[in-house]
Amino acid sequence: MKDYFQDKEPRELKERVFIITWAALFFFFILVARLWYLQVIKASHFKQLSRNNSFRLLKEQAPRGIISDRNGLTLVENRPGFDLSITPEDIPDLERTKNLLIKLTTMDSEAIDERIEKEKGRPPYRPIKLKENLSWEEVVKISAYKFELPGVSIDVGLKRNYKYRDATAHLIGYLGEISEKEYSGYKKMEPNPYSPGDMIGKTGIEVSLEDRISGVNGGKQVEVDAHGRLVSVVKNIRPYPGNNTRLTIDLPTQLAAWEGLKDKAGAVVAIDPRNGKILAMVSAPSFDPNDLSDGLSRKKWEGIITNPFKVLTNRAIQGQYPPASTFKPITAAAALEEGVIGPETKIYAGPSFWFKGHEYRDWKEEGHGTISVHRAIVESADTFFYQVGLKAGLERLSRYAKEFGLGEKTGVALMNEKEGLVPSSEWKKRVYGVPWYEGETVSVSVGQGLLTTTPLQLLNAYSAIANGGTLYLPKLIESIETPEGDVTEKFAPQEKRRVNISQKTLNIIKNALRGVVAEEGGTGHYILNVGGLEIAGKTGTAQVARLKERTKNIYSIPYQLRDHAWFVGFAPFNDPRIAVCVLVEHGGFGASAAAPVALSVIQTYLEGNPDIMARYGLYGAKGGENATPEGENAGSEKPAGKGAL
Repeated sequence: MKDYFQDKEPRELKERVFIITWAALFFFFILVARLWYLQVIKASHFKQLSRNNSFRLLKEQAPRGIISDRNGLTLVENRPGFDLSITPEDIPDLERTKNLLIKLTTMDSEAIDERIEKEKGRPPYRPIKLKENLSWEEVVKISAYKFELPGVSIDVGLKRNYKYRDATAHLIGYLGEISEKEYSGYKKMEPNPYSPGDMIGKTGIEVSLEDRISGVNGGKQVEVDAHGRLVSVVKNIRPYPGNNTRLTIDLPTQLAAWEGLKDKAGAVVAIDPRNGKILAMVSAPSFDPNDLSDGLSRKKWEGIITNPFKVLTNRAIQGQYPPASTFKPITAAAALEEGVIGPETKIYAGPSFWFKGHEYRDWKEEGHGTISVHRAIVESADTFFYQVGLKAGLERLSRYAKEFGLGEKTGVALMNEKEGLVPSSEWKKRVYGVPWYEGETVSVSVGQGLLTTTPLQLLNAYSAIANGGTLYLPKLIESIETPEGDVTEKFAPQEKRRVNISQKTLNIIKNALRGVVAEEGGTGHYILNVGGLEIAGKTGTAQVARLKERTKNIYSIPYQLRDHAWFVGFAPFNDPRIAVCVLVEHGGFGASAAAPVALSVIQTYLEGNPDIMARYGLYGAKGGENATPEGENAGSEKPAGKGAL
C-alpha cells in the first residue's frame, strides 16, 4: 500500500477534496439563505400562521327561557337557526370571498360592508356575523363551496320563535343585537355576561326579564388550522338555559283582543279587578317580532321606525289620549264627595251650555232635560258635567283624578310607560307661564282639554270602581320557573292604595255604569246589553278637532280629524272578574267602534270562544277564567316591590 502511494502525485486527490469542499459550502450557503428568508423575510407571515393554527375560545349562547300564558300555553319558544359568520384574519382574499357570498346568498355588497364596518375595533379573530337565519338553500350552497371559503363558517344556534307574532308583539317584545351603550352598562357587572354581537331583549317582557330568562352562556376551546377551519374540540362547557316565565295573560282573551283591533289603530287591555292581573294587552298596528329578532337591514329598519303609524309604540302604556266621557264618573265622584251635588240633585242638561260668551255643545242635539247624576252618566250628558265640573273646580277634579291613579305611572313591569297628565293651575303657570282659565275647567270636566291618560291607567281606575276602591299594581308575571319546571318565584297581588272615596259614592258610580248598558237610553245599551254577562261601563268619544257641524257619518271626515273611540267597563256587575279598556284611534263613536271589541274580549274570557280556539289551533287547550294556572301553590310567594313584575 505504501509503495502504491509513493509513486502517486497528490494533485488528483486535492482536486476532489476541493470540489467536495466547495459543494458543501454552496449547499450550506443555500441552507443559511433559506433559513434567513424564512426567519427574517417571512417572519411576520409565519407568526400569523402560527397564531391561526392555534386554540380559540368560542362562546356558546344559552337558550333563552320559554314564555307561556297563565295556563301553560307557549307564547315564545326556541328553534334552531343557521348564522353566517366570517373571520377576516383567516381570509386571504376578502374581495373574492365577498363576491362569492353575494352569489351564494341573498346578501348584497352594501350589507356585507355595513356589517364589517360595524365591527371595526373588535378583538382579532373574533367572527363577524354577516347574516342570521340562512335559508336551507343558502346553507347547502355555502357548504358545497366550503373549501373555497376559508374563514367563512355556518353556526347553528337557537333562535326565538314568537308563535303569535303581531298579536303579542308589544307585550312580549323582541330581541336585538346589543348596542355599544347597552354593552357599556353591562360591562360594569361582575362577571359581564355579554359580548359585542350578543342578542338581548329590546322591549316588552324580553327586556324586563332579561336577567332571568337569558341563561348562563357556555363555550368551547377548539383547535383550528391555518385557514380557520375546525380541527378538534378540546374542551366544551355546555350553556345552561334561562328560566321559564308564566305570564298572567290568558291566550284566548289576548287573541280575541287582537282580532278585534288588528285592522285598526289603538289598544286593548284587560285586567282581573280582584287582583290586578293583566289578562290581555294588545297594541295596533303591530309588527312581527320574528323579523326584528332575525336581524333587519338598515333600510327595512328605517322603514319601520319612520312608519307614520308608529308601529313600535305600545299604545296601551305609551299612548296618551284625552279620556273624554270615560272621565265623567270621576267628575261625578269629586262632586259627590265634596258635596257639590247629591245623588238626587237635578240639573238641566240642554243641547248646549253657554259660559262667558262661549258655547259648549252636547253630543245630543236635543239635550237630555232635567236629570240627576245617575242619568247623566247613563246618557253621557255633556252639559250636565260642564256645570258640575265648574262647581267642583279644577283643583278638586285634579285631586280626585290622581286619587284614581291618573297622572302617574301604574308601575307595570314594562319599560317606557308614560304618566299621562292631570293638569292644575300651578302646573300650567309653571310650564306655560300663563294662568288657568275657567273655560278650560269646562273641558276637563268631560275629559277633554289638557287632561290625558293611557289606556292602562284608565282601566286601573275603573278596576278600583269595580272592586270597591282598591288600586292594584298591574301584574304581568305569574311565576318564574327553572328549566326543570321548579317554581322559584311566585308574585302575589300588590295593593298600591285604597282610593279615598266613600263606599256610598263608589256604589252610585258603579250603579250608573251598569245603567249605561242595562237601561234604555244608555250609550252602550244596544251594543253591550247581552244576557248573562251583566256588563257595566262607559263609552267615550274624544274630540281630536272641533268641527263646525255635527255628523254621525265619520267617513265623511278626514281620518286624522276623526274622534278617538273609548270603552271602559267590567263584568259581571255583581262579581266583577274582568275589566276591559278599548281605545280606537280616530274610530269615531265609542259605542260603535270600541264597545264591540270589548264585548268580544269579555265573552271570550267569561264564556269561551270556539272560533278563536279553532282559528289559532288551540283545540283542547284550557282558557278563560275557569282555567287554573299550574303550580298555584308552588314556589315562594312574595309581593312585588321595586321593579315589580
